[in-house]
Amino acid sequence: MTRIRFAALLALTFGFSAAAAAAEETYVIDGVHSQPSFSVQHMGFSMQQGSFTKVAGKVVLDRSAHKGNVDVTIDTTSIRTMSEKLDTHVKGEDFFNVAKYPTMTFKSSKVEKNADGSLKITGDLTIRGVTKSVALTATAPKPAIKDPWGLQRTAASASTKINRQDFGVAWNQKLDTGGMVVGDEITVTLDVEMVVPPAGK
Repeated sequence: MTRIRFAALLALTFGFSAAAAAAEETYVIDGVHSQPSFSVQHMGFSMQQGSFTKVAGKVVLDRSAHKGNVDVTIDTTSIRTMSEKLDTHVKGEDFFNVAKYPTMTFKSSKVEKNADGSLKITGDLTIRGVTKSVALTATAPKPAIKDPWGLQRTAASASTKINRQDFGVAWNQKLDTGGMVVGDEITVTLDVEMVVPPAGK
């Protein structure tokens, strides 16, 4: 009887372990269909947008527990605005200084579910070698589908607001009105698609 109970306990334990493991989904970011972007006020009365064309990373989801882990790297040399001249400026020392800091990163430390069903993702954001704790508000990842190439795929969007001065992005010019050319508050948005990589990759 003792052996039977012990065997049953082992089966129950390993059964729960397997269920817990199965609850976790590990995805890699699809860089072709993902676009980190930002917006900032220009001269006090218009919003200017930009984006990055190269992003990579890994996302681990536990949908039932509303938990997970996010690790994202953005190639700052891939920044794109509507002007080549502006691209050159923001890549330079006044802004991202991509020659010295070719990447920015975000690594999560905690994921929580908000009352409205969205997620709060807290973690470390590093820009120009400066690391600060930030909190992103994210949509819950969409139900996964199998795409035409047989890959399990999902998507999510997350955003936060930061002060660029906190990360040493300090260039500005004063206007005759007393305002500044570039606002300090930056809205950062991560729109990403993710896939479960094929076995062995």
